[in-house]
Amino acid sequence: MGVSAVHRFFNSLPLRYSALAISVVVLGISLYTLTTADRGLGWLIASTLLVLLGIWDLLQKQHAILRNYPVMGHLRFIFEFIRPEIRQYFIEGDTEAQPFSRAQRSLVYQRAKGQVDNRPFGTQLDVSQQGYEWVNHSLQPTKLSSHDFRLWIGGTQEQPAEGVDPCTRPYHASVFNISAMSFGALSGNAIQALNQGAKMGGFIHDTGEGSISQYHRMHGGDLIWEVASGYFGCRNADGTFSEEKFIANATDPQVKMIEIKLSQGAKPGHGGMLPGAKVTPEIAAARGIPIGVDCISPSSHSAFSTPVELMQFIARLRRLSGGKPTGFKFCVGHPWEWFAMVKAMLETNITPDFIVVDGAEGGTGAAPVEFVDHVGVPLQEGLLLVHNTLLGVNLRQRIKIGAAGKVITAFDIARMMALGADWCNSGRGFMMALGCIQAQSCHTGTCPTGVTTQDAVRQQALVVPNKATRVANFHKNTLHALQELVQAAGLRHPNEITAHHIVRRLDDTQVSLLSNLILRVEPGCLLKNLERQHKVFQNYWPLATAQSFQPLHEPVLRPSAAGSADNAAQSQAFPQRNGIWT
Repeated sequence: MGVSAVHRFFNSLPLRYSALAISVVVLGISLYTLTTADRGLGWLIASTLLVLLGIWDLLQKQHAILRNYPVMGHLRFIFEFIRPEIRQYFIEGDTEAQPFSRAQRSLVYQRAKGQVDNRPFGTQLDVSQQGYEWVNHSLQPTKLSSHDFRLWIGGTQEQPAEGVDPCTRPYHASVFNISAMSFGALSGNAIQALNQGAKMGGFIHDTGEGSISQYHRMHGGDLIWEVASGYFGCRNADGTFSEEKFIANATDPQVKMIEIKLSQGAKPGHGGMLPGAKVTPEIAAARGIPIGVDCISPSSHSAFSTPVELMQFIARLRRLSGGKPTGFKFCVGHPWEWFAMVKAMLETNITPDFIVVDGAEGGTGAAPVEFVDHVGVPLQEGLLLVHNTLLGVNLRQRIKIGAAGKVITAFDIARMMALGADWCNSGRGFMMALGCIQAQSCHTGTCPTGVTTQDAVRQQALVVPNKATRVANFHKNTLHALQELVQAAGLRHPNEITAHHIVRRLDDTQVSLLSNLILRVEPGCLLKNLERQHKVFQNYWPLATAQSFQPLHEPVLRPSAAGSADNAAQSQAFPQRNGIWT
């Protein structure tokens, strides 16, 4: 074949085959130079591999791109693979990206490392943008001696808790703590660092539903033991609740509180399964399950099926734990189910010592996209409903409320307290304090920082003493920033922050106190006539019964604001922009 013939052959090839064609040419040239001049072995090996790759691309049937673009098509998959990193490091702005911006991540890293977190040259936020919020300051700021803000859960040492089977061992908690994250979801080194950091900083560490592992016990930090539908750490062989095993864990002095998980913000109403291949001896020991067998987390509990039974289960766990504060965590769903729980509290006189409201924006657990994006009530609306309902039945003083869902900064904590929370939990914030870079590969086992992997080599990169110090620093420096906010507002404790202290921009020309935009009720109002209450109570409170999570009948919604003068007045009191149930 002459040179002109070869030229015509390559000209006839579509451009998409050019990478393979060049590889063939380089293979021929390198083979020739190797045989004649004993040079070009490296080129020969490289070109041979590329030719073999091209042939495989042409023959495989899984990827159309590779069949049409042999060799060259792999560039598409390479660029797609590194696209998040390219955006994160070179393209996105400081206030862009989800779920946390570079500015938010940088703040956590600075506080965890003990670096200066002041910012020069003014805010990077658009203060004229709808939704921008700020705290009004006082011309007479206070001066506080400490940032170690705390609250009693389960009564106090001077005033015992009320109700049936009350708490007898109240806990003095920090207002900022570590959200539920299980061993198995996090590495052993990550669990160690979180718990040691909690021990150093004097705050509490939620175990997550994976129960108490050996890594939780190494450093002796205070624990909230989360008991979920799988009853890990307190289960019989058939997956039902074991009273004997519960007592063994719950009476451990390291366990300070018991939390029943009803649902979580990442995937409310969804169960889960840990494949048997991932059930290592360590995970099996912590959860009380067989090694190498699929581990099922049901979507609902088997120990109770009605609101009254839930309250009785709370009292039972509190009694079996020796009187420790016992409560539950949930992401708000159907309002009548929440109201049914409240009616069960009233009927039985059994109240949880605390309720943790998990917002749908929470996300330390991997979940189906539809659940991540479209299932569950966001934290603001869920927290307001829980706080106001308890206020409306005169139970608020007996029950403390925790809030979890994208809480990172001191302002986040202040805002949640203004909406009704007594304390806040953070999951992803403390993950970033450990070194998480938001690679979002948590569920793959390939976490680049060793935080969310069981790979022994990968998690060795996470040095426990160093990261424990960063966890403690993040907590301390965030609360120091909260102290400065509280002082600037002229207050003495963050529990004095109310919705009157926070202002929200509505549009270019209007701002409003948050207190004018959110759901608010008077103490005891739900025990009286509902006609003057918000529609969420008018529509759903009558449907709830303490005997069942099911509504008494199908919801029949009241007319819209245009239907009557009374409704028109209500619409004025609770404007559409408030984002609360209508």
